[in-house]
Amino acid sequence: MCDEQIKEWLLELVEGEEHVYGYKLLAQCLRNQQGLILNKKKAYRLCKELEILQKQRPKGNKHPRRLSRNHVVTGCNQLWQIDIKYGHVVGIERFFFVFSIIDVFDRVIVDHYRGSVCEAKHICQTLIRALTKRVKEGETMPIVRSDNGPQFVSKLFGDTCESLGIVHERIPPRTPNMNAYIESFHSLLERDLFSKAEFKSFEDAYAELDRYMDFYNHRKMHGSLKRMPPVTFSEWAMKLNDRSDFHRAL
Repeated sequence: MCDEQIKEWLLELVEGEEHVYGYKLLAQCLRNQQGLILNKKKAYRLCKELEILQKQRPKGNKHPRRLSRNHVVTGCNQLWQIDIKYGHVVGIERFFFVFSIIDVFDRVIVDHYRGSVCEAKHICQTLIRALTKRVKEGETMPIVRSDNGPQFVSKLFGDTCESLGIVHERIPPRTPNMNAYIESFHSLLERDLFSKAEFKSFEDAYAELDRYMDFYNHRKMHGSLKRMPPVTFSEWAMKLNDRSDFHRAL
């Protein structure tokens, strides 16, 4: 089990009643709930990296969690959902990460990152690249919704969102339905690509992934988008300047 997944579980624990526990009891919780055997040295190291050790837990947080809420989405770039998925390279028995950003309105994957590591800096770089492509100067920034993964609760990601004027929402632990669009896309990615392909190398995996992203955005028909691919639907919607006509067309 990779450290990033264990960190996510630890963060979920300290968001709940288990916030009163030290690292040893948090490790026991993971044993009870996930069947994970985590020795005390590794538990201490991961908790220290996350700054959730009892004696080191900060009294305040510069970027307190903003809980997600329901939004009426009427156009592109109003609400983006983000998440990280794992892929497997059979040829070298290694895992890689896929970070994706989906626009809730038109279901376009506005950008993605793939790599053998996925740190907060990679998330920030991908988000900035997506904003550069999709949001014009002077336009309102999208709300960005994520789970409580360590990359998303990091100071770097919080600082980046604050500097860009982005509202960052985080869903409560164990509520993936509140991030349903990106979860659905990653399920498609698993079904259509990861479950069928055996990658021999990172390069092979990345090339196949990029091809799938292009297919999904530009050619894959979507039942919720009048059987149009996401990019085609987005272009069609933008041409309908009269919002009432647009809703009648839907």
